[in-house]
Amino acid sequence: MSPVDSAGEFTRDQRYIGTRITADGRDGFPVEAGRYRLVVARACPWANRAIIVRRLLGLEDALSMGVCGPTHDERSWTFDLDPGGRDPVLGIERLRDAFLARFPDYDKGITVPAIVDVPSGKVVTNDFAQITVDLSLEWAAFHRPGAPQLYPSHLRDEIDEVNEGVFADVNNGVYRAGFAGTQEAYDKAFTRLFARLDQLSERLSGQRYLVGDTITEADVRLFTTLARFDAVYHGHFKCNRAKLTEMPVLWAYARDLFQTPGFGDTIDFVHIKRHYYEVHRDLNPRGIVPAGPDPRGWLTPHGREALGGRPFGDGTPPAPPLPAETVPPSHSAQQVPQ
Repeated sequence: MSPVDSAGEFTRDQRYIGTRITADGRDGFPVEAGRYRLVVARACPWANRAIIVRRLLGLEDALSMGVCGPTHDERSWTFDLDPGGRDPVLGIERLRDAFLARFPDYDKGITVPAIVDVPSGKVVTNDFAQITVDLSLEWAAFHRPGAPQLYPSHLRDEIDEVNEGVFADVNNGVYRAGFAGTQEAYDKAFTRLFARLDQLSERLSGQRYLVGDTITEADVRLFTTLARFDAVYHGHFKCNRAKLTEMPVLWAYARDLFQTPGFGDTIDFVHIKRHYYEVHRDLNPRGIVPAGPDPRGWLTPHGREALGGRPFGDGTPPAPPLPAETVPPSHSAQQVPQ
C-alpha cells in the first residue's frame, strides 16, 4: 500500500498511466474489439467497478477479461488461478510483465484494473476512474442492445460531484482509517467516513439511486465499497461505528444493487477476505481469514422498489455471466463459504 505521510495520514499513490483507449485513437490506442484485455482481481474494489461496468454494458465479446488471484506479493498481482499460473491470452505470470513491457523502468504501483494491448503485450492504462467512464463513452459502438446509460450527459456534473465526495471520504476513506499511522489521523478519517455515510443515507432515504432515477456510475463506485464493508472494513480497517447491516438505508440500498444483475454476481467474498486478511500482514500478522459474516443476508428483501426508479432506464438487464466468469456459489451469497 501507499505510505503514510509525516502526519500519519495514508496517502494513495495516484500516479496512474493516463493513456486512454478512445474511439478516435488519439492516444495511439483506438477502440477495437478483441484487441485489448481487461485485467482484474475480484478482491479489489477498484477493479470490481470495471467488472460491473463491463457486464452492464455487455462488452464481454469486445473486451476479454483476465482474472488475477486474490493475493499478491510486493512485485505484483499474479495469474495463479489459470493453468500453469499464466494468463491464457497474454501468456504472462505477473501483471508487472505487461507494465515493464511498456515502461522498463516503471516505478509506480502495479495495480488493477489494467487494460493490456494484446498484440504488443504492453499495458495501456491502469487509470481506474477513467477506465469505467471510457467503457461507457468510448466503447459505445460495442455496447449490447439495451445497455444502460451509466454516465448520461445531463447528469455528469452531479455524478462527478457525488463521486468526488464518495471517493475522498468512503472509497479511499476506509483505507485512510485502516492504514492511519497516528490516532489523530485515524480519528479524522473515521469521522469523515461516517459523516459522509450519514449524508449518503439521508440522500438515499428519499430516492432509490444516487443520481437520477436509474443506476449510474455513481452507484457502481459506492457499491464496491459497501459490498466489502462488513466483511473487511468494519473490523480489519477499524471502521466500526456501525456495520453496514446496522445502517438501514445504506444496507437496503446495497442489497437492492446486489440483487440487480451485474452487481452481486460479480462479488466473490472468499477472494475479498483472502486478499485483505492475507496480504495486509502489517494489520493482520498471522494472516488468519475470518469465517464470517454470513453473506446470505444480501439476498433478503430490501423494499427499495417503493421509491420508484428504473434500474436500467429504457434499457434491459445484462445476460447472466459467462460460465468462465461466474463466481462459484460457495464464494457468493448463494451459500455460506466453507
